[in-house]
Amino acid sequence: MPERRTPLPPLDYLIAFEAAALQGSFTAAGEQLNLSQAAVSRKIRLLEEHLGVSLFVRGHRSVQLTPNGKAYLKSVRKALDEIRLASADLRKGQLRPHISIAATQSVSTLWLVPRLSHIRQDNPDIDIDLVSTDEDEECLQGNFDLVILRGEGRWSGYDAELLLDEEIFPVCTKAYGDDIGLETAEDLAQATLIEVASHHSEWMNWRTWLREQQIDPTADTRRFTFNTYALSIQAACDGLGVALGWRHLVDDHLNSGALVRPIPQSVHTGSGYYLLKPRGRALSEAAQTLRDWLFQSVGR
Repeated sequence: MPERRTPLPPLDYLIAFEAAALQGSFTAAGEQLNLSQAAVSRKIRLLEEHLGVSLFVRGHRSVQLTPNGKAYLKSVRKALDEIRLASADLRKGQLRPHISIAATQSVSTLWLVPRLSHIRQDNPDIDIDLVSTDEDEECLQGNFDLVILRGEGRWSGYDAELLLDEEIFPVCTKAYGDDIGLETAEDLAQATLIEVASHHSEWMNWRTWLREQQIDPTADTRRFTFNTYALSIQAACDGLGVALGWRHLVDDHLNSGALVRPIPQSVHTGSGYYLLKPRGRALSEAAQTLRDWLFQSVGR
């Protein structure tokens, strides 16, 4: 014959009892639980009837625990605390891990976002919060798990790993290059050059690139100027002229045929795009997974 168990009191009776015991007042317990004083008093009365003992000595403005009430509170608190901890652990286990990452607009738009579907496919349980900005201070002052910035690998308070090296070369549509007969660096004098107006003085522009090829950068060439790199690449895709292409950032456009390298010359710099993490703070398991995925995707 199965063992007959003593019926448990309703959980809301126990919660009301704990709150009233700790607050020393039915009114205060009601405010804590968002219940009326009468509702708390009723739950505790029903709990006392269920147990067959008095738990409180009622006063005019306060209540005090009886000896039975004091003994019962210890067991009730222990049981409720275990339920709370178990519930919190279960909830925590069900939460999807997420990663916060900040990156420059060029990397975000042209390199990272096109890869998010592959990241999600390989890591379906990880959510990513992405902030795109060309203000380095915003990236470095935010509480981000990972940051992608262009530079030479030195940022105070951060560990940096080279993610994308830097090679820069002209890009345009095949039709545009064919139309103006673009075959050598000298032929760029006949082209419309697409510039990027950036407050980052270290960002390579056409003047610097042409000097690297021993070509007079002051030649009277036609130009379009845009305030973001992604717009300059879109303009090149639309056949408006020749833009400077950063390897990795324009690889997808080259692979699809949307853009071509009309001439072979390029400039390699000592800079690149680095993956940063706050120094002294270990990466979460999810952030480490993303870090490894990004490096594997570029063969590093």
